[in-house]
Amino acid sequence: MRIAVAGKGGAGKTTICATAARLMARSGLRVVAIDGDTNPNLHAAIGVEGTSVAPFLPPSLVSRRFDGPRLTAPVDEVLDRHSAPAPDGVRLVRMGMPQHADEGCMCSAHAAVSAFLADLGTAPGTVTLLDLEASPEHLSRGTARHSDVLLLVAEPYYRSLEAVRLQASLAAETSIGRVAVVANKCRQPSDSDAIEEYCDRHGLELAGILGWSEAVLEADGAARPLLDHAPGDPVVGALDTLFGALVAGPSVARAEAGV
Repeated sequence: MRIAVAGKGGAGKTTICATAARLMARSGLRVVAIDGDTNPNLHAAIGVEGTSVAPFLPPSLVSRRFDGPRLTAPVDEVLDRHSAPAPDGVRLVRMGMPQHADEGCMCSAHAAVSAFLADLGTAPGTVTLLDLEASPEHLSRGTARHSDVLLLVAEPYYRSLEAVRLQASLAAETSIGRVAVVANKCRQPSDSDAIEEYCDRHGLELAGILGWSEAVLEADGAARPLLDHAPGDPVVGALDTLFGALVAGPSVARAEAGV
């Protein structure tokens, strides 16, 4: 299964991806975490030192075909050469980032992630989490087109919800099998109620609700993964439930924590 996580900047995508990847690996799954952001920081959230990160996926790995980009080498070989070990057995892969100012667009970096995600679909028993950048570009360029599930992270305020609605509308034009919303940073019941009402009004599936967590802020301030800093935090438990249900089948049990 390939799960992409998107949403407005600061919504909590990277913390969710990093924590869920390690939780699923702890359950015995083979997990690949892809940092699909041209300003990469998934390694810090997952617990990999900056000096130990893997080299970026090189554009030379991509072959253009009628059905989109594909890898020029077997996916397991690419994993061996271009991933770094992360805690709990997760393999971390990174999209390319700008090396210099004025060097042009990042089209080739997006194509490399798209090709890698496509070929990971043939890897049996593998769960892939793709942490996307805060932009609809990953949908307009087809970076996430091979995802089986797209999770859109929404905070309880209008601009975040509108960003989710835009990305959901774009995703509907792709081959992504399922699009669902995860409400995040809900301080009180009225926050989650507002997101649920918005989803109902726009025909969006609400897969889970995550409460506000001071532990998330503390972990970030201490430059530690949430799972190491506060393994018993309610948000961690809700993520375990949510992603466990996603992997188990098409029906998602509503995961709620601390609201």
